[in-house]
Amino acid sequence: MKKALSMKFVTGTLCAAVLAVGLIASPLSLASASAQSAAPAATAKPAKEAKPKKPPTAGQLAARERAKKCGAEWKAAKAAGKTEKGETWPKYWSACNKRLKKAG
Repeated sequence: MKKALSMKFVTGTLCAAVLAVGLIASPLSLASASAQSAAPAATAKPAKEAKPKKPPTAGQLAARERAKKCGAEWKAAKAAGKTEKGETWPKYWSACNKRLKKAG
């Protein structure tokens, strides 16, 4: 029994020591790594040129318009106190989006 407790103590102490060394060494290695990577990155040219973004699809544009309309309705309803008790934006958005999809 005494040997088992002694072994647990040694194992626990060893783990704590390894953890402490890791925590102490971690900020040091991060600081040196960021210092080394910051200097070349400032002078390096990008390997690839940025690709032009694709224009949004018709469906994406329609979704954005519905989101704007529903957002305006939500703000007006909240300000007027006409929302149902406990109703949240996600629930309102879901119902409003379905309604506007059917109408459009």
